[in-house]
Amino acid sequence: MTQASSFVYSPQYTLYDFGSTHPFNPRRLLATTSLAESMGLLTSRDIVEPKPASPDDLLLIHQPNYVDMVEQFQEEADVHNPSLLQAAQNYGLATEDNPVFPRMHQAASLAVGGTLTAARMVASGKSLHALNIAGGLHHAQPSSASGFCIYNDAAISIKWLSQHTSWRIAYLDIDAHHGDGVQQAFYDDPNVLTISCHETGQYLFPGTGSVEELGTGKGYGLSLNIPLRPYTEDDSNLECLEAIVPRALEYFQPDLLISQHGCDGHYWDPLTDLLVSTYFYSKISALIHNWAHEYTQGRWIAVGGGGYELLRVVPRAWTLLWANMTDRPLDDDRTIPETWIDQWQPFSTLPLPRHFIDRAEDRPTTPRSFAIAEQNRQTIHHLRQLVPWL
Repeated sequence: MTQASSFVYSPQYTLYDFGSTHPFNPRRLLATTSLAESMGLLTSRDIVEPKPASPDDLLLIHQPNYVDMVEQFQEEADVHNPSLLQAAQNYGLATEDNPVFPRMHQAASLAVGGTLTAARMVASGKSLHALNIAGGLHHAQPSSASGFCIYNDAAISIKWLSQHTSWRIAYLDIDAHHGDGVQQAFYDDPNVLTISCHETGQYLFPGTGSVEELGTGKGYGLSLNIPLRPYTEDDSNLECLEAIVPRALEYFQPDLLISQHGCDGHYWDPLTDLLVSTYFYSKISALIHNWAHEYTQGRWIAVGGGGYELLRVVPRAWTLLWANMTDRPLDDDRTIPETWIDQWQPFSTLPLPRHFIDRAEDRPTTPRSFAIAEQNRQTIHHLRQLVPWL
């Protein structure tokens, strides 16, 4: 029997933890599941327990010497071993962005396993939609960690699906940071379409994702990038996505849609310069749901990603995503349960919002919004000139 939507989750996800002062904090996962449960949107019947990715799974994308290095950090003593730390830096580990911690390999393998579990459920027909909020670790490279990402769950899962199905796969990334690791993994692959809509890399990590990055060989034209200007607001972001994504899906004719839902473009996020609200995150997840039913027979896998305003933004954005995935969208006036606010307010130095959709009076505006939107339209025009079928 097919389950309409599956929420892949394990309490062990919280072991992927760079430390209390690091922006990538697993508390956001606990707060999200707590909020979805308090809204009556998530029950035990929806939850699927993931299995860790196997060594063979990881090697679909990552190099053996890199996986071996990640595995070296098992005990607390390993984290303080000078020679081990020095060696780890050759792999992007033991850095400010990617500090090491005990049993790092096991924690990262479980995050990958969550997305692989989602992929296997959809591939087998056991579920039409599946969400892994611990996934979306799109920066990890074959031989190095990058941007808080140890293993690249999306790339591994796409590679697994490519080997076990005949599907053409479309990957859509709305994180404020460019999905460089996934793009790179399939840059010459004619059976994988990657689309990333992000803040321009002129100013933001990882510095990639220009419209000129279009793929190579048989994959040319199947890597699409929409680099947005800093301070882009909801309407312009949505306008750009709606101008490109349906046309790309219509042309490519995918069998499966995978979407990455980093919510670090929110105006409260401390690490980026976009100005979108939770209205955008609700609207885009509803659109992606519709696109899946229009172009991929409903087959849809969603993963988390960035989001560093841990309690004021991430739980709302991903609960809105789950609500749309399960055909129970939350209207603009829906309030946050007081019980949830009472539970999580002690962990936030700022007052938690009372509504899922940001109030108009809370949203910042910029006098340059018209000019920024016009610059983004020029970017879309440039992309269409480069890719005639758009």
